[in-house]
Amino acid sequence: MANHGGVALRSRAGRGILGATVLASGLAFLDSTVVNVALPTLGRELGASTAGLQWVVDAYLLSLSAFVLLGGSLGDVLGRKRSFLAGVIAFAVTSGLCGVASSIGVLCFSRALQGAAAALLVPNSLALVKDSMRAQDQDSAVGAWAGFSGITSAAGPLLGGWLIETLSWRAVFFLNLPLAAAAVAIGHRCLPRDREARAGGVDVAGAVLAAVSLGAMAYALIDGLAHGWGWGSGACGAIALAALAAFLVRERRARAPMLPLGLFEGRQFTAANLVTLALYFALSGAMFLIVLALQHGLGYSAFGSSLVLLPVAAILLVLSPLAGRLARRIGYRWPMAAGSICSGVGLVLTARAGLSADGFAALLAGMCVLGVGLGLAVAPLTAAVLNGVDDAKTGVGAAVNNAVARLAGLLGVAILPGIGGVSIAVTGDPFLESVRRSLLAAAAACAAGAAVSWFGVPRRPRAAA
Repeated sequence: MANHGGVALRSRAGRGILGATVLASGLAFLDSTVVNVALPTLGRELGASTAGLQWVVDAYLLSLSAFVLLGGSLGDVLGRKRSFLAGVIAFAVTSGLCGVASSIGVLCFSRALQGAAAALLVPNSLALVKDSMRAQDQDSAVGAWAGFSGITSAAGPLLGGWLIETLSWRAVFFLNLPLAAAAVAIGHRCLPRDREARAGGVDVAGAVLAAVSLGAMAYALIDGLAHGWGWGSGACGAIALAALAAFLVRERRARAPMLPLGLFEGRQFTAANLVTLALYFALSGAMFLIVLALQHGLGYSAFGSSLVLLPVAAILLVLSPLAGRLARRIGYRWPMAAGSICSGVGLVLTARAGLSADGFAALLAGMCVLGVGLGLAVAPLTAAVLNGVDDAKTGVGAAVNNAVARLAGLLGVAILPGIGGVSIAVTGDPFLESVRRSLLAAAAACAAGAAVSWFGVPRRPRAAA
């Protein structure tokens, strides 16, 4: 669905479109992070191990990354407004299921359903923003979408910490219900009407193969790194590779593939997705570890640990729209590379000096530097992806990038704790030292993202088709 004129970002219609899409996608991003601050509480109340806590996070990311491509394709075929609103409603229902979960297994299953609902609303949210705005406002609109949505991700732990201490961890999920209702009401009124549905199929087989591959991969990584590489993790690894190979064959031969492999022939699109993989791998794993370190290693309360992450949200709010406009003038390479380097420096500062009894100042400094890095990189990165494909493929392009980001988060939470040997069965300095090792590995991933940004992203933006 190409943009034909579009509306001005600062118009009433533009603000309504941005408000509905940011509110809904913000819910999905918030639930990617808000649960982190509840993990120690969940571990105590539901009797979860480290692996169980990893699955609380990864069950959501698994289904989101597996089905977000399908969600983007459904938006292209059935209509983006229709698919978006259906996703928001499903997200509210599954959030309620999470809130009433009675065991760690039930919670993980409900989180997987919640991720599937998010897979429908997130890519169509971003595609609606780009398609609805006039050309000169698209980068600013994408920057605002990325900034406000990123704020919900970063502010999630703050809100979650307050809800946990004043009410219950269950309130974290019940909060989604009124917010989703508001997003549906605004979206129904303000989002542009869908054009006639496009002819074409939906690649259900591809989605199933992706889910099998990612699920087996996540189990192999979490189990293998935690308990050693035995026959169970090895078998799951083999299943993951076989399903991945079948998925790639399916996508190459399908008439209406969920993942058009031809998209990756574009240098800008491919490089931007590789940077997404590196940055979100580092960010997701680091946030999981930092919250555990603050509460389990240093004795912070849920709310106290969430306050430490507040600078990231504040800096994202200021920098993301500015970075989107800057990238439109000078290209995506500089802000993406500089942002990746800053993010890595923030993680190194946190690991080296912040995670200690007397390291509060260094911890805040690390969070500030991390916020600057993300503020510089996120909006240009998102714009580089969307402008790396033709307008007719915006939906699937956004879905691919969201799938890469969630896959990166899944891998970060599954792999980074194992690299450092993190286990909640250990306390004190040994626990903190294992977190430090893992955070340094996350910083190395940020450095890799900077290198890909510099050498892989074209100097000037690709002209939007």
